[in-house]
Amino acid sequence: MKDRFRDDVAGDSDAHDKALMVRIAGGDETALRDLIEKHQGAVYGTIAKMLGDPVEAQDLAQQVFVRVYRAAGTYRATAQFKTWIFTIVRNLVFNEHRRRSRATLISLSPTENEQGHSGPGGEMDLPDMANKTPGEAVLQAEMLRKIDEAILALPDQQRLAIVLRRYDEFSYEQIAEILKTSVPATKSLLFRARETLRVALQEYMEREG
Repeated sequence: MKDRFRDDVAGDSDAHDKALMVRIAGGDETALRDLIEKHQGAVYGTIAKMLGDPVEAQDLAQQVFVRVYRAAGTYRATAQFKTWIFTIVRNLVFNEHRRRSRATLISLSPTENEQGHSGPGGEMDLPDMANKTPGEAVLQAEMLRKIDEAILALPDQQRLAIVLRRYDEFSYEQIAEILKTSVPATKSLLFRARETLRVALQEYMEREG
């Protein structure tokens, strides 16, 4: 019964998204704002988890919705809207990874003054710790940092699969469609990603323990 209710809610939400796209194609700016407000949190959060860079994530999230707007006139509702928009997210994120990889290859020979530089990526923003004791805040911040680092160390496909499944609660079928692979391959990606994360975080917990 709960699964059927969840499917009904998802279906209503998808129908609403597709109706908004029709209105956007007709020049309805209110519909565009409604669509952005509905999906911007998930889009931004996924990109931030993938890149580990909140500022770059904001830029790419804006590019996602620019592409949605530009595609409204030719959009065809042949798949779930959420799957379609996250395919755009995948393309932009993977393109950004390739761009960063090329930039890293070019800068592999630092000068002496650059030897101590930490390199690209930086740390992810951490949640507000104001309501925690100093000790609790430090421990939670460190754990969140380790989780983020472990996710960022995963290969692109595994990273996106785990983020979509864990944080955005996509189904295996939806993730497979976004990654343009099969459901068994998606499950294999998730299994390998979870094993890698388990080992990485277990080693950290053992050191801290």
